[in-house]
Amino acid sequence: MAMRNSENRYGWAAITMHWLVALAVFGLFGLGFWMVELSYYDEWYRKGPDIHRAVGILLFAVVVVRLVWRMSNPSPRPLPNHKPWEVFAAHVAHWALYLLMFVAMISGYLISTADGSSISVFGLFEVPSVTGTVKGMEDTAGAVHYWITWVLVALAGIHALGAFKHHFVDRDETLKRMFGKS
Repeated sequence: MAMRNSENRYGWAAITMHWLVALAVFGLFGLGFWMVELSYYDEWYRKGPDIHRAVGILLFAVVVVRLVWRMSNPSPRPLPNHKPWEVFAAHVAHWALYLLMFVAMISGYLISTADGSSISVFGLFEVPSVTGTVKGMEDTAGAVHYWITWVLVALAGIHALGAFKHHFVDRDETLKRMFGKS
């Protein structure tokens, strides 16, 4: 399989980044949903948020690379059976997913750095606060982060349902393309 996309299929770079981002988004959502219920004395009370923040920073880097890759390496052509409204909806959904991911990651960063502290990425490096101490920012950023992540996961679920519709109802190659099997 080629690294770059062709007119008819995705390359391994796009496929790998797609599934890596999908896994990270759903994993971070699940971790975030679980960790907000932890008590102060739970051993994961600090570990969970540390992992969540570190993976979120790494995800930001991957999404930036993925976006640059997408703009420099066009996606395969739509399949002939795709209706114009489906092609349009797919484009809108993909760009909305990018926007929602960036809003979620930036708001998460602002929650964690509102007190002026940096974010440690698994002890390998630190991402400093760019805002310094901003009173109340964590509350506003927290509300944005909460609601945006729900919308992001809902849209990603609709995106997955669309892929299943193409696979099971239309019986076309849409889903197989994202597994490198078309």
